[in-house]
Amino acid sequence: MRRILFLAWAEVLHVVRDKATLAQVLVVPVVQLLILSNAATFAINNTPTAIVDHDRTAVSRGLVDRLRASGHFRIVDAAASPDTAARALDSGDITLAVMIPRGLEADVVRYGAGDVQFVLNGEKGTAAGVVQAYAAQVVAGYGREIATGGAAPPIEIRTRHRFNASLDYTHYMVPGILVSLVTLIGTLLTAQNIAREKELGTLEQLNVTPITRAQFIAGKLLPFWALAMLILAIGLVVGRLAFGIPMRGSLLLLFGSAAIYLVVALALGLFISTLVDTQQQAMFVTFFVMMIYLLMSGLFTPLDSMPRWVQMASDVTPIKHFVIISRGILIKGAGIAEIARELVILTVYAAAMLTIAVARYRKRTA
Repeated sequence: MRRILFLAWAEVLHVVRDKATLAQVLVVPVVQLLILSNAATFAINNTPTAIVDHDRTAVSRGLVDRLRASGHFRIVDAAASPDTAARALDSGDITLAVMIPRGLEADVVRYGAGDVQFVLNGEKGTAAGVVQAYAAQVVAGYGREIATGGAAPPIEIRTRHRFNASLDYTHYMVPGILVSLVTLIGTLLTAQNIAREKELGTLEQLNVTPITRAQFIAGKLLPFWALAMLILAIGLVVGRLAFGIPMRGSLLLLFGSAAIYLVVALALGLFISTLVDTQQQAMFVTFFVMMIYLLMSGLFTPLDSMPRWVQMASDVTPIKHFVIISRGILIKGAGIAEIARELVILTVYAAAMLTIAVARYRKRTA
């Protein structure tokens, strides 16, 4: 045990004395968390919108006022013609064109209902769908206001949002982004560290010392495991102070889950180090793997929108399960019963990845 602690302390000293590595470990994740949490959002505000109003009545003007007041739409042309709106959509200057037909007010007074057409820039994919939902919500609300005789519509939709009543997207994104940063730092530093030993030629020197390979691996992984836990703690503090992230569940359970997950991340870094000979190669391979991990984790794109085979394949990515755990504990206040499946999967992954990485390491360094 003393040999492991001595080797681990040597790694800590190396990180502390290397200003670049220290910044990479402590400063960069905080900066990335602050930037990405504001940039990575599906919330749509100030959508450029054109109004094609053929009716020009109090009802149509009221609809335009409601759209403008919602905060989701920025009216760039309140008196557009069909042709100018079409050109603006083609050029990407607007995302939404609201077509108000002639006779809208008359239809509302006579029949209690009228039609409004939305023309959206479908090139923007998911964003266009979100804009459509916002606009439909505004129009439906306005329709209830002007219902003939004050009568309520036959079916009234009432929506209640659980866990995130304000629909603040940072509450959803920050836990996931923090998981990705912890994963990247832990995996990359581990892969680069052992690759550096190869470059310097000290790996063979260590192999002929009384230190066993198990002690060597434990001594190498332990400092980065502790550093990743520290980054998680710092990230939670930043998330709470800067974004007001809720912490409804047990932080002890979160850190316990992180302790298991980081074994997977560090073992992956160890495995990558057995495949490469230089730190540069380790960096390239790590970023390649992380790109796949992030795209299939449900962090930036909802898993429900993915094809079924992709959803099944995403179960192979450990980061997906820890993202579920992180969001569940922090946002929903999930207990161990709710995250038991993910914990079991991560435990199996930790044992399997560590076994494979150690076996591969022995084969390459024997």
